[in-house]
Amino acid sequence: MAPNAPDGPAIPPVLLERLRSDAGPDGFLRFDRVVDRALYDPAAGYYEAAEPPLGPRGDFYTAAHASPLYGASLGARAFEEFERLGRPARFRIVEVGPGDGTLARDLLTALVARIPAAATIEYVLVERSERLARATTEALLAVADPGRVEVRRAGGIGADGPFAGFLVANELLDALPFRRLIARDGRWRELGVRVGPRGVAWAEGPLGPLPPPGLPDPPRDGVVLEVSPAGEALMREIADHLVAGSAVLIDYGFEETELLLGHPEGTLAAVRAHRPVEDPLAELGRADLSAFVNFTRLRAAARRAGLVERAYLGQAEALARWGIAPLLEERARAAGSSEAEVRVRLAAKNLLFGFGNFRVLELGPPGPAG
Repeated sequence: MAPNAPDGPAIPPVLLERLRSDAGPDGFLRFDRVVDRALYDPAAGYYEAAEPPLGPRGDFYTAAHASPLYGASLGARAFEEFERLGRPARFRIVEVGPGDGTLARDLLTALVARIPAAATIEYVLVERSERLARATTEALLAVADPGRVEVRRAGGIGADGPFAGFLVANELLDALPFRRLIARDGRWRELGVRVGPRGVAWAEGPLGPLPPPGLPDPPRDGVVLEVSPAGEALMREIADHLVAGSAVLIDYGFEETELLLGHPEGTLAAVRAHRPVEDPLAELGRADLSAFVNFTRLRAAARRAGLVERAYLGQAEALARWGIAPLLEERARAAGSSEAEVRVRLAAKNLLFGFGNFRVLELGPPGPAG
């Protein structure tokens, strides 16, 4: 029997029970609820695994793991925002979904080297996973300094009310709960799962309400489109609380037309040990789940929320704007050997050419940038 059949091999019992409690009377469950449970459930979610899943020894790595130049470049971008805001005595950085803390460590290391000693950096971690939050806190012990760098965790972007500063979210949007829609007879339907006694199987149901904008007409039957109301809600949360400064969101994705034409089967991916999982439903709770970001809907949500789009460009172009070239030369000179210098340059090449589907979206409140 197929692994994802309702009566097939069991997924983790705690997770299956959670899914069953969420499902309707007929066992149908929308896919964003599946993602939310499979990734973030406190008792059975993937991100609550015994070891943080990120990095070379985990299941996947991000650009921050590819080279410390990534975090250093974002540190340079954060310093630019510090300057634009008039060099405040306390400068707040909010990182949403900091993962294992690799980016935060590299960003802070670069920023502390630039920022005046009299200024205090507040680094706020917005992380749902208890284990990842602990991993991030441990990673930042070396740079935390009550006089210069204060690190703390918050339950949300607006936990302390409106603020001025710099917000960053790196490879967060693709892992926020997303819905899967499938075209049937010229209309969109929900592509979710049906929860059985021992497992789950793909199932279709009526389309539930979606925030605007309206969906495009399906190009043909069978086409699958992923959308993330959770990602769109994040735009509203940013708009409600970021009163001055900038938000930088980095992730892989395309515009909606590109997704429909270039990925007609959808972009759902499950990864374990740096390899794709053939059947995502067979590894719920044990593998990372993600989908390409639908930037058409995300940007529309940002505009509706009142945010101003300041930049929308590829990751390589953004890194160039943020000054990766001089940072690379500086790190290459300090490498210590020709072999180490080659490794530094190869890692930088990976950042610039190995993340071709990644986009950088910079947003801010209405008015001048600083």
